[in-house]
Formats: sequence, C-alpha cells, structure tokens
Amino acid sequence: MRTRIISLVFFPFFIYAQNIGSLDGRILDNQNQQPLEGATVIIEGTGSGVVTDEDGYFNFENIPTKSYNLTISFLGYRTKTIYNIILKSFGTPTIQVLLEESNDELEEIILVQSPFRTTRETPLSTQTFSAVEIETYPGGNNDITKVVQSMPGISPSIGGFRNDIIIRGGAPNESVYYLDGIEIPNINHFSTQGSAGGPLGLLNVSFIREVTLSSSAFGAEYDNPLSGVLSFEQREGNSKRLAGNFRFGATEAGITMEGPLFKKKENKSAKTTFLFSVRRSYLQFLFELLDLPIRPDYWDYQWKISHKINKYNSLIFLGLGSIDDFSLRSPKIFDSNIQASIEQAPIIKQRTITAGLSWKKKYKDGNGLMTTSLSTNRLGNIFSRFRDNISQSNVVFENDSYEWETKIRFKSVRYFNDWKTVLGANFQNSTYSNRTKNVLYGLNYYTKIKFLKLGFHARGERTFLNERLDFSIGFRMDSDSFSEGSSLTDNFSPRLSFSYKLKPDNRFKWNLSIGRYYKMPIYTMLGYKDNDGNYINKGSKYTRSDHYVTGFEYNSSNSSRITIEGFYKKYSQYPVSLIDNISLANKGGGFEVLGNEPISSDGKGKTYGIETLYQQKLNKNFYGVFAYTFFYSRFTSIQGDYLPSVWDSRHLISFSGGYKLKKNWEISARWRFSGKTPYVPVNINATLVSYPEIILDYQKLGTVKLNTFNQADIRFDKKWNFKKLSFNLYFQIENFLVQSIPFPKEYGLNRDQSGLIIEPLSLVELDREDRSNTPIPSIGFVVDF
Repeated sequence: MRTRIISLVFFPFFIYAQNIGSLDGRILDNQNQQPLEGATVIIEGTGSGVVTDEDGYFNFENIPTKSYNLTISFLGYRTKTIYNIILKSFGTPTIQVLLEESNDELEEIILVQSPFRTTRETPLSTQTFSAVEIETYPGGNNDITKVVQSMPGISPSIGGFRNDIIIRGGAPNESVYYLDGIEIPNINHFSTQGSAGGPLGLLNVSFIREVTLSSSAFGAEYDNPLSGVLSFEQREGNSKRLAGNFRFGATEAGITMEGPLFKKKENKSAKTTFLFSVRRSYLQFLFELLDLPIRPDYWDYQWKISHKINKYNSLIFLGLGSIDDFSLRSPKIFDSNIQASIEQAPIIKQRTITAGLSWKKKYKDGNGLMTTSLSTNRLGNIFSRFRDNISQSNVVFENDSYEWETKIRFKSVRYFNDWKTVLGANFQNSTYSNRTKNVLYGLNYYTKIKFLKLGFHARGERTFLNERLDFSIGFRMDSDSFSEGSSLTDNFSPRLSFSYKLKPDNRFKWNLSIGRYYKMPIYTMLGYKDNDGNYINKGSKYTRSDHYVTGFEYNSSNSSRITIEGFYKKYSQYPVSLIDNISLANKGGGFEVLGNEPISSDGKGKTYGIETLYQQKLNKNFYGVFAYTFFYSRFTSIQGDYLPSVWDSRHLISFSGGYKLKKNWEISARWRFSGKTPYVPVNINATLVSYPEIILDYQKLGTVKLNTFNQADIRFDKKWNFKKLSFNLYFQIENFLVQSIPFPKEYGLNRDQSGLIIEPLSLVELDREDRSNTPIPSIGFVVDF
C-alpha cells in the first residue's frame, strides 16, 4: 500500500523511469599516487569489465541500478575489492582506488588487498567505513558522528543522544579530528567548549569518501590524541557536469552542489572541481508548533575546491562552518518538568569556521610525496545561564570566549629501497580570550593570551621476512610558549608497532603496538584567572597516555574478519579539579564549559580491557559489524585514590548491519548495549542555594549507577531511478523495542499546579518517564540530480 501511494505521488517521474546507470573512477598506485594504465576493473556478478586508460580512469555505461562489489586487479599489485557500491541513475560518486604493490617472490600466490584498512604504523584498533554505510545507517540521520557511536569500544553518552566520542573508557575530549589532513577542532553543533561533543554533527555525508577511526597506534603526524583519531577523507566534485542533491532528514534540510569550476575540454575531466553545501535546521519551527520550549536553530556550510596543477602537483581549498543559537520560549500550558528545563538549560550562541589550503607535490622520481597545508579555525562561544532564561536577565553564569588558531603543517614521505620514511613539522599561532562571570564562585574576570606551539615528528617503516613482518617506529615532540609545566623534551612521544603474518596469504596476523601520547592543556584551562588576575593553571603539564595493545586478526574470507585485542591505557599528569576534587576525565560529556576552573596536573588514570569484533563486508546481500568490549576505567581523585569514572560501564556491545532486498529495497538495524554506569548525583542542599545552577555531589562518585543502556534502531530504504534524477526514501524508528533509556535523577523547584513556588523552597524529583522509553519515528529522503 505504501509503495502504491508513493508511486502516485511521484507518477510524473515514473514515466521517465530508468533502471540503468554509469560508474566511473580512477586507479592509482598507493606509493606514488600516479595513475595505473591497464588495470582490470570488474563488477562482480555481471560479467562486465573494463581496463583503465593512460590516466588511470575507467567507465561503465548502461549498468542495471543496484548494489555491487567492484574488483580491481593489476599485474604486480594486490587485488582489491570495493564493497557495497550503490549504482544509481544519478548521483553515483566517482570511485578512487589505491592499489598496493606486491612482492615479486610471491607470484605463485594470488595476493588480495584487505578491505579493512590498516597500515604498518596502525596495524590494529582501526575501523573504516564508507559514505554508503553512513547514509543507510539506522538512527544516524546521515550524521557521521552518530555512526561512529556504534563502533567498537565507544560508550554512549548519558541518555544516548549526544555525539561524544568516548573510546575505551577515556574522556570525551581525548580525540582529534582531521578533514583531508586539515585539523578541525569541532565536529558538532552546540559543542562543549574544551571538549568536542554535541547533539548534532557538522559534516555533510555528501562530501565523504571514507571515514577512519583509530583508537590506538596513532600516526606520528597527529598531535594531541589520547584515545582516538577520527580522519575524514573527502571525495572530489563531479569533473564532468554540474550535479547535486537535496536532503531532508529528521532535523534539517540541505542542498549540495558540485561540478567543474571552469569550462573543461571535450571528453576530458576538469582540472578544477568544486563541492559546496548549506544545511538548515527546522526543529525550531517544529518545536514552536508543538509548543515545546527549546529552540535549537542552526546552519552549517561546507566546501571543497580541488585543482590539478599538473601530474605532480595539486591544490585543495576546503572549509567547514556553523551558526548555532539555542534559546527558550515559555509554553502556553504550564508543566513543572518543562519549567525546570527552562530554568536549568543554557543559552548558547556559537559560531565556528575552519578553512584550509593544502598543496600536495608528488616527487618526480616516483618515490614519495610532500604535503604542505595552511589552515585557520575560529570558535566564538557565548554560554550563559540566567535567573530568567526567557527574558535572559539576571545572569548566573556567562562565558563569552573566542579561540583562533592558525596552523602550518608539513609532511614529507620518501621511499628508500625497502624503507618508507616520514618527516614533518607543525607550527601554530593561538589566540584565546574569555570574559567569565560566575555568581556562585564570585568570579568576574577577562583574559586574553597569545602563544606559539610547535611540533616535530618522524617515523620509519618496512617489511621483513619476505613481507611477513611489518615494522614501524616513530616519535613526535611538542611544546608551546605559554604553559610552563612541560618542555619539548618532556613531551617526547615514541611509538612502535609490529604486525606478523602467521600465514603467508595474509589471512591470520598477530599485531602489537606500544606508544606514548601527549595532549596540550585546553585553552579554557590555560586562560583561567582568579580575581587577582593570576593565571592559576599556567604551570599545567601536557596530559600523558601510554598505550599497550596487542591482538590477532583472522580473515575468514576476503570480505570478513574476526579480531580480538587486549588494551591497557595508563594516564599521568591528568588534570584534577581543585573545586570538585575529581579528575576532569569525568566531565565534558554535557552542555558545559570544560576546564574553566583551577586544576592540578597530578592526576592519574588507567583503562584496560579486551575487545572482540566480527565484521562482514557486503556478501550475499548482507553486511554487518558485531563487537563486544569488556573494560575498566579508573581515574584518581585529588587525594590520589583510584575511582571508577562515569564511563566505567564494564560492558559494551554493538551491532549494525543490513540486508539488500530486491527492487532496491534495503533493511538495516543497529543495537547498542552498555552496562550499568556510575554517575554523579545532585547535591540537593547545595543546589537549593545555587538554583538554577545544579551542583553535583562528586564525593558520591562510584556509589550510584545508572541502569543498563539498551537501544535498538531499525531503518527501511527504497530507491527509485529516473532519467533526470534518483530518489531515496527512508523510514526509521529509534528505540523500536521500547526500552527504557536511563537518565540520572533530575530535580526542580517544588511548585503548585498553577506554577507558583511553594515556600519554603525545596527541590522535587522530576518525572522523566515520558522521554525514557518512547520510540522515535522519522522519515527522510535524498534526491540526486
């Protein structure tokens, strides 16, 4: 019945229905990134195959529209399969494939390049997923950071609605983010300053080719990771014609345009292409119609311009920005729960932008490449709470801050005989200003700091024992001109990785990684002043995290793998709050300003556990990932006692997968489980004095726990293809099993039925049952043209 209704609505398009499409791409050498002429490209299950031209390009025409796997082979290289390519009449992105050269001594064995990306430097603790996997992800709403939430070892935020990246028991601010090699400090709307989480992602999936999450064995070129590196690889714009898409989802609508920037030569790909998108939320209008008090209003925009100067040189100019405003309105009908939310919620005005220019130069001898990038990023954040949030009068807390970074990064990759060497450096100019007023603690100060930061890194890697043993060794060093707690040599960060193939066909491997990683103190911490104008935290040290990870990987087929890993993270020099007497690892997962307080750098921590995973790329119409993590997470208090952190749930289970049905139907599902998690209860007596500021009783950390988190989402997709466009309609239900989502106890002022406060003042627990077990249905569509 649903299909018939949709058919009637889109009848004009069905007249021109087209069930064929085209697919093109380019095959490059992984080492020098030069095109490979003569590579064979086959669409599995069709018998269709082509050979790449002198520039490495290939093209298929008149292929039936459905999902395919693409296999690429070339003499002297490992055969590679690209899984789950959705071929459409319009909107199929160009494929780019890097082939790895194989050893001549192994010609008798057909070597297959694993679809599960690892490197000699990062041989384990790595997950890679494509734009297709993001687009069809249940509960994700095309939000990349929501998809990352279901990766192995990632803990859900409290309530499960925020995009905090909490990896293997670490804190939410322990990961870094890179877009085509350009660092982006913020990837969420309404993000937590000093951390990076927020309720909605910034990045547009229409730009993405691939996303890689590393939870250990980080590349030496990345500074400041303690628990994770999330790297986004963007595709290039359409080089042949003007194209685009329109997306309508559960929270926003957006348009993406792409194509050649200048007129191209006939039958040639354009040298300069562009991608540009803008998205706007509509939740503020919907909530107004529903008479809900919150008004989350946001925009984001993104662009990428790619230019090929010649066969050896290319330029990329990219950017990402957001405009966020969170305000409140009084509902027409009084409700005590809603009134408490109005009183306690923050008012947020946030502006972010990152822009970067990257020059890639391939060495003419074919033995490497050089990348130089210049980027700048800015954050303006006004975070406030008032006695009266509706009129925004009588301020209780206000943080009006500004961050501005300008960065230059250089990296050179060279190949000498069997060795690959990488050398690089980064230089950064930082400006941070902040005006803070905190009535509760009697603070009212203005701060502005400017300083330089520099870093150096190097690594070498090669294979031994007839390509059976991979070896990588490297280091980096970082320092800055403001903080006084540690020097360049203090922050020496070595790392070492091994990977041994227990079978010569590369199906069974033992992996090992040991590394030391540092993170600079965050700006809110360094800029904190007392009322006498002293920078109390200027002596803060760089936080240190030592990783010890080992495990096995077994490829049961060319499209599946099983991994088991043991990990141990040992923290030192971790910031500890001198107000709450607990580690800042327990903070940063809510709507707050992290680090704007006096701290000590004497904290320690440890997280350790075991993680197992089964992953299946598209095979016989099924794909999926199942993972289980058992772990402990402990951080010290000001007294030096190890306490369970607020992320110490012990058990994490995640599953995500889908099945391709006939006639371009697809069903997918996601399930996340987290064990009972410690939380910090409200200090009722202190909150009664400071209300609407909520004061937590950190002395009770570890004494109370939330119930288990258990949420399942399901999604249905249907695709239609026409001569002028393709159309994808999806319907999804979050929490379709109607499980209760655990929340900490919340309190508001005791009021009568008319809303008047009952004297003497007292706090009463709020009833949140209405939001804890409600399924959330949503519908969306994508039109490619």
